[in-house]
Amino acid sequence: MDQDFLDILQQHTAGNPMNSSIRWTYLKPREIVSELLKKGYSVSRNIVRYLLKKHEYVKRKAQKNITMGGHPDRNAQFENITQLKQDYLDAGNPVISMDTKKKELLGTFYRNGSLYTQAAIQTNDHDFPSSATGSVIPHGFYDLKRNTRYITLGTSHDTSEFACDSLFQWWVSEGIIHYPKAKSLLILCDGGGSNSSRHYIFKEDLQKTANALGLEIRIAHYPPYTSKYNPIEHRFFPHVTRACEGVVFDSVETVKTLISRTSTSKGLTTIVHILDKIYETGRKYAADFKEIMPIVFDTHLPKWNYRAIPQE
Repeated sequence: MDQDFLDILQQHTAGNPMNSSIRWTYLKPREIVSELLKKGYSVSRNIVRYLLKKHEYVKRKAQKNITMGGHPDRNAQFENITQLKQDYLDAGNPVISMDTKKKELLGTFYRNGSLYTQAAIQTNDHDFPSSATGSVIPHGFYDLKRNTRYITLGTSHDTSEFACDSLFQWWVSEGIIHYPKAKSLLILCDGGGSNSSRHYIFKEDLQKTANALGLEIRIAHYPPYTSKYNPIEHRFFPHVTRACEGVVFDSVETVKTLISRTSTSKGLTTIVHILDKIYETGRKYAADFKEIMPIVFDTHLPKWNYRAIPQE
């Protein structure tokens, strides 16, 4: 039966052209049972699962780990971030990982996941934005030292102004309480989106935030194609996703309640704040900002490392 089993799989097996040891089959156990039945074997699905495991066919999900691009300064920036994190933690200054989670539509839309219910949850059969009652944009901060999370729920657009307003809100409600003697704040973030390393509008809004807080803000961007290494991506957002599985996002308040429940046995806690403000898209930085900006760029990899020093 072993050989007949392998013959069946061989006809329905694909593999990695770069690695002969990686193979997969799209047949389900019940389909393999049917094929074995044609060859005269009367077996159960449990026997088929045993045979799959015996021949190293284990059920797995695909993993998004293949880097689609690289950068010659990638390793240098990772080493730089490692050193910066250690320096800040040793000095008692906060190290924060920042990012925006996927925008979600509000309304009777289907969402992945299942719940214990007494009746089936009915949702729209299409996710047309025109049918939405609004949208919600979760912008998160993860405190590496305290293992705490903070999310601002925006209801407008994911702009640099929104990102900086979220940062301001986190500092005045959480940061200054736990780091009253902080001299500088280190923020780890991706290189694109509302906090793009290439856009001066983010630097201008960041400088305004530093001025308002009276606190130096140091930015360290992750190199292109490496956003998955940003701590918030694997230490916070997956837990948020699990906390919200299967629940219809019918209002911003519902989303706030769900995300507030995000926790782990290791002490993860989450604070959620709604920022109901309209943000303008397509804003331009001041005409003379590039010439007079007080942003201080590092001598080492300045495109990804710089500081906003508060001005009087």
